[in-house]
Amino acid sequence: MATTIIVPRLGWSMEEGTCAGWRKPDGERIKPGDVLFVLESDKSAEEIESLDAGILRIPPDGPKPGDKVKVGQVLAHLLAEGEAAPEIHADKIAEAAPVAAAPPAASPAVRRVARSLGVDLARVAGSGSGGRITEEDVRQHSQATAAKPTTNHGKRAISPRARRVARELGIDCNGLSGSGRNGRIRERDVRAATTCRADGRMIPHTNIRRTIAARMVAGITQAAPVTLTTKLDATNLVELRNQFKATADAIVPSYMDLIVKLTAVALRQHPLLQAQWRDDGLFVPDRIDIALAVDTEAGLLVPVVRAVDTLTLRQIAAQSRALIEQARAGRLTAEQMRDATFTITNLGAFGIDAFTPIIHLPQCAVLGVGRIVREPAVQGDRLVPRDLLTLSLTFDHRIVDGAPAARFLQTLRGCLEHPAPWLIA
Repeated sequence: MATTIIVPRLGWSMEEGTCAGWRKPDGERIKPGDVLFVLESDKSAEEIESLDAGILRIPPDGPKPGDKVKVGQVLAHLLAEGEAAPEIHADKIAEAAPVAAAPPAASPAVRRVARSLGVDLARVAGSGSGGRITEEDVRQHSQATAAKPTTNHGKRAISPRARRVARELGIDCNGLSGSGRNGRIRERDVRAATTCRADGRMIPHTNIRRTIAARMVAGITQAAPVTLTTKLDATNLVELRNQFKATADAIVPSYMDLIVKLTAVALRQHPLLQAQWRDDGLFVPDRIDIALAVDTEAGLLVPVVRAVDTLTLRQIAAQSRALIEQARAGRLTAEQMRDATFTITNLGAFGIDAFTPIIHLPQCAVLGVGRIVREPAVQGDRLVPRDLLTLSLTFDHRIVDGAPAARFLQTLRGCLEHPAPWLIA
């Protein structure tokens, strides 16, 4: 009997993805565990493996690289020898084996609030650990839904004349504010939009850009962010890296690798900087998994180096280099970006000294690294040239107060100014 190959759900909120290409051709004999195709969600690219054996049959109108596909959509079949392939429609959703979304993670108290407000938890994006839905998420979703004018079909309320004029003028009504009753869009709203348009081009939002935007907003609106900055003497750090470079080793640790390693030392001494806000208290992870912010063509991605405090400097350098290469090649998986306990972001390469990084919930803090610049500094009664570095720490004031955050930054500063003793394994 034919085995149906459908689009899996990579996350509970995923409704569609992008086919990034087939790894096996039509007619290939497949074994369990063989990679069939690559599926991209708004967060990652995953290799989809076969659970069964058989001969792969991809229809002529099957998805091509870059095509959008819906969760549950039938893509192909695995057939026995001599078995005829069932007919496949490009937009058909599997009925025999529907893909059910995992139930949203939420506490009983949050579920009671959702029932009282008439909120469907399946439509709420969770800001808690592992996507867990909090009471604040439910209330914000309820307020946003109530404020959005809709028709019975869930579309923006708009008059027929306004819709016709919008088509004629090429205006997207989704971004308009209506002046009619209950926010209904009228013809004059559409015509007013034409007078506000400037010459230029529109860059459509990608799924990953929308995800980044939502996380950035959450880091400000759902936390109590405070930023501290400090300037330190990085001369010893620079000399130490120059010594690594002089060894002609195949893997030379970057400044970020050194900072990641020494940040783990400071976090082990100040574990509350890794604490996470939960409804019933603060959760303090035992592990130290540090995310590295990586600038890519697709947007900002944050691969995670696991168990940093147990790795040598060269192991950290090798792992971070591999993760950055995968991020820029678009090959990161969701697992490689999940469950970090702390984040470091570096804008020093762009000539930035200090900035305000944004917390990636449910983490407590994020460290911003500026440029290393040679400047005159006072040592005793002398003015001498030194390599100076500015750090910016944004932390959630709900979880830690200013003094503990400052003590963490003070410890990290000491580690970076005198790095060698902390790097001896």
